[in-house]
Amino acid sequence: MPEVSPSHNLHASFPSAGFGRRVAAWIYDVLVAVAVIMLSSALALGFAAVMTRAGWLTLPAGMDHAAWLNSSPLYSIYLLSILGFFFGWFWRRSGQTLGMRAWRLKVQQRNGARITNKQALIRVLTCAFGLGNLWVLVDFKNRRAWHDYAAATELVTLSKEANQLYYWRDL
Repeated sequence: MPEVSPSHNLHASFPSAGFGRRVAAWIYDVLVAVAVIMLSSALALGFAAVMTRAGWLTLPAGMDHAAWLNSSPLYSIYLLSILGFFFGWFWRRSGQTLGMRAWRLKVQQRNGARITNKQALIRVLTCAFGLGNLWVLVDFKNRRAWHDYAAATELVTLSKEANQLYYWRDL
């Protein structure tokens, strides 16, 4: 584990993240999100099977557990909540999802501090599944996305050294 020298400022000023890096990190994170959805779906299917086996759930004729889950709006809310918690937790805990870590990006407050739970929630609710990043193409001066403005956050590009420091510090 690298030593963090007391003189090294973890709240140093870093440049705003550009559109290309944001998209690259988004692609990584979509792959992780698909895996999270698959695991969450498997758990939901298992739960439905246990409920059926216990006699607490009777499926209509010709309907399987997957069709039953897909027919309920609660299942969609469940999956969206899982994804929201997943991204919000990473943003709050270290400021980096797995894709952001790979591309040396970090979400932070404008003063460099970690974001709050409220800011993470606002980002989750306003990111529009990553489409909010399109605003960076218009906002030449600040290079901030919709969800950055809504949550009073910024996405910065870390140096290689800073990315390693954040990584080791958060383990």
